[in-house]
Amino acid sequence: MLADDCIGHEARAVAGDHIDLKIWLRLLACSTQIEQQISQRLRARFATTLPRFDYLAQLQRHPGGLRMNALSRYLMVTGGNITGLTDQLAKEGLVTRVDDPEDRRSWRVALTPKGRSDFAAMAAEHETWLTAMFAGLGATDKEQLYDQLGRLRVQLAGRQAEHQAGLPAAPAPPQLKPTASTGGRARQASAARPAPSRKPKTAP
Repeated sequence: MLADDCIGHEARAVAGDHIDLKIWLRLLACSTQIEQQISQRLRARFATTLPRFDYLAQLQRHPGGLRMNALSRYLMVTGGNITGLTDQLAKEGLVTRVDDPEDRRSWRVALTPKGRSDFAAMAAEHETWLTAMFAGLGATDKEQLYDQLGRLRVQLAGRQAEHQAGLPAAPAPPQLKPTASTGGRARQASAARPAPSRKPKTAP
């Protein structure tokens, strides 16, 4: 039985709720609890944050670097957040901006040697933390849980695609019609303009 301070999102469920709601709240509670523990340990051990760790993890998987828009998609955050993180990490010597070999007008972000070294130390401890969190589950339980969550993700993606395909097209923005006052101002402005000068015709 979970203590009150560990229930989290599951506190929103009651006995009579539908099983689908209970599953969603339990998934949300587990994800939030793991994220909170990882965030606390990253701050205490390495004085860093989970978004920074995830940023470095993506670059570690792509030694050639990534464009900013790709980082934004992978991390599911806005471009403004990516720019801010990049500026911070570059200032600390963990990442660098390099020319994009596919487009000389653009650049990519890549780990520096210091960035690779620092991330390797964080990743090693991160793995031990996760192993300890899941230690109560046997190998078979983990494989089954992983497979079932994978099936759920595929199903969710399919439902999302069906939903988006059925959405009506966005209506075009309304055209602004000139009002009486607008037309009056236009006529006044036209009247206020000096008449174009005409050159006198010259005799042939």
